[in-house]
Amino acid sequence: MVPDLAALLDPAQTKRLVVKIGSALLIDDGAPRKGWLATLAADLADCRASGMDIVVVSSGTIALGAARLKLAQGGRGSLADAQASASVGQVSLARLWAEAFDAHGIVTSQVLLTPGDLEDRRRYLNASDTLERLLELGAVPVINENDSVATKELRFGDNDRLAARVGQAVNAQTVLILSDVAGLYDRNPAQDGAKLIPRVEGVTPEVMAMAGADSGSGLGSGGMRAKLQAAQIAERADVRLGIIDGREPHPLTRFRETGRGTVFIPVRADSARKAWLGGRLAIEGVLNVDDGCASALANGASLLAAGVTGVEGDFARGALVGIHGPEGERLGRGLVAYSAAECRTIMGRRESDQEVALGYAPRAAVVHRDDMVQE
Repeated sequence: MVPDLAALLDPAQTKRLVVKIGSALLIDDGAPRKGWLATLAADLADCRASGMDIVVVSSGTIALGAARLKLAQGGRGSLADAQASASVGQVSLARLWAEAFDAHGIVTSQVLLTPGDLEDRRRYLNASDTLERLLELGAVPVINENDSVATKELRFGDNDRLAARVGQAVNAQTVLILSDVAGLYDRNPAQDGAKLIPRVEGVTPEVMAMAGADSGSGLGSGGMRAKLQAAQIAERADVRLGIIDGREPHPLTRFRETGRGTVFIPVRADSARKAWLGGRLAIEGVLNVDDGCASALANGASLLAAGVTGVEGDFARGALVGIHGPEGERLGRGLVAYSAAECRTIMGRRESDQEVALGYAPRAAVVHRDDMVQE
């Protein structure tokens, strides 16, 4: 086994493990795969006995609820159906995990999150503190997106990215995604000659291109592209992310035996605050900058008004905005020190001209380097 793959379940290198399970593994034709879940719980109990803290991110509420409510299209025919299904399914999913871990004398908790819980800094820290206390008390948090209240406009959209964000929040060393494929392939795994890639250092555009649009995962809303985006989020916090085949019973034991999977090795490690910034999903606007500004940002400078050439969107001070270069290329994102209207007022102006335009003394930067992360 590749040493970095072995590290995923090595208690000496992974003290805290986040494991994500998708609907396609947990649910079969609307019914839970209780036998399979029992084997996974046994594997996780073994990990816990070896000294690891365990956090579970589990999909399945919509599929379970839709089956109970007898809704068409797996409960995804409309937003209202999905929310109703999730509300019913949350009860079933919590019971499934509680029963599976009860067999090993392990207490579970249910934690339902929305993007706002992790996008807002104060709420993010509150969620982190709650999860930390649960782990201190010996419980296994079972986390899912709160689909009963999430909307199309504001949701994670898949639990792969949620798992990576949770990995940041709990200071995990490893996020492990159980999938219906063995890992990342150099092309569609259904094609002849497709090769499994065991180790990836950084998610480059070339790596992202390997995730085709048809690489979905059955019942779930994610796919390989979402898993690569999750790896990017995890990387910012210096967290390893692994993808392994979870279809067979005792998937973690089987992984130890076969060594098949893909591990994404972090090649950068941002500060805790910048890792949180880089993991945020929803930007509220865009600042376009010129060539000189783009070069300065690449060297770690703050974004100054003189380099801004355009402002997109309507946002308030403190909003998360994208920063794009002259050709529309994404350079980074950050917390803006001015509203959109104020940005339009001072864009392209030198500091000496900004006070007259604003009517008050300008701030040090439009986006300070401490509040910015590069893409």
